[in-house]
Amino acid sequence: MATERDALNRVDDGAPSGARGTARSAPYKVLAGARVVLPTGIVDGGRVVVDGTRIGAGAPEDAPALDLTGHWLVPGFVDIHNHGGGGASFTNGTVEEILRGVRTHREHGTTTLVASTVTGETDFLTQRAGLLSELAEQGEIAGIHFEGPFISPCRKGAHSEALLRDPEPAEVRKLIDAARGQARMVTLAPELPGGIDSVRLLADHGVIAAVGHTDATYEKTVEAIDAGATVATHLFNAMPALGHRAPGPIAALLEDERITVELINDGTHLHRAALELAFHRAGASRVAFITDAMDAAGFGDGTYLLGPLEVEVRDGVARLVEGGSIAGSTLTLDRAFKRAATVDRLPVEDIVQAVSAVPAKLLGAYDRVGSLEPGKDADLVVLDADFELKGVMRKGSWVVEPRLG
Repeated sequence: MATERDALNRVDDGAPSGARGTARSAPYKVLAGARVVLPTGIVDGGRVVVDGTRIGAGAPEDAPALDLTGHWLVPGFVDIHNHGGGGASFTNGTVEEILRGVRTHREHGTTTLVASTVTGETDFLTQRAGLLSELAEQGEIAGIHFEGPFISPCRKGAHSEALLRDPEPAEVRKLIDAARGQARMVTLAPELPGGIDSVRLLADHGVIAAVGHTDATYEKTVEAIDAGATVATHLFNAMPALGHRAPGPIAALLEDERITVELINDGTHLHRAALELAFHRAGASRVAFITDAMDAAGFGDGTYLLGPLEVEVRDGVARLVEGGSIAGSTLTLDRAFKRAATVDRLPVEDIVQAVSAVPAKLLGAYDRVGSLEPGKDADLVVLDADFELKGVMRKGSWVVEPRLG
């Protein structure tokens, strides 16, 4: 029986045309010698063939190879919750600024990114949805996530309370329509008037309903899940703490197999024990690492705006100037990966699920991204033995040329 390594190494002229990229004559890139993380496990001394923009099933014997001995080769990262980076905001920035933010995260390994907005006026958000949908149609981003305005004032975090609204289905529908098929997720508080009906609306339109920034009870959260909610927005943050008599949303979200839980693994948002609890209860197949990044990610300390609110970033931690609430993060997914491997001591296969496979499946994009398999986009990340990023490829082209010295 052929092994997984054989499948990666062999020349297979019968491979489907999708596995050959857009041009059969495109030069091959053979990446050899790395510890390759596949859906079925780790292949030591494996190799991945890149044919055009896709992962190929094989390459000619004389194709040149890049020796990645001593390195890890993992799928490109998928971030479903990201507000900006490189000094640029996805909520307020120009097209050029948004692209700079996208590029910043690509340089840190995120080859698939959903752009998140923050609470704003309806007219403003619909205008932003139109702009972001164009970038999604061009393939620069993987869609839009609306975080707010349909959230609880009790758990608003870094959102303007004056701009919050109840999740009435008609209001939610305005944002979906403005996104022209590119809305991927809406975070809302299901206990608010219209919340459960809006969850049903989102599910009916193929948009992820995410429970977050909520003061919901355990029972109301269960009702939202039964209505079609499938994601917990940054679990533990911006929701009631787990209680032994009033377990609240955390228990309901952790226990239900239908829910994917987002975690911000930056060492600020979560205690290590909370992260371990989530992995123990939900399992690696239901955890998605996110950044919840704001403008300062990959850029540095200073003063920024998150929507209309002023944020101060000091020592890499973002907090509102007024009130001091944590205001997103400055995280990039390569840092989340390294922390998970070196501090949290998670198995590398579980980390790859959290940064690639699980969010890709959630987006319905696992046929194209999220794992290193023939026919999928050639999106991949090279890490050294200490899990430092050394190279990034997106659709067969190097975003970050491998630094192997």
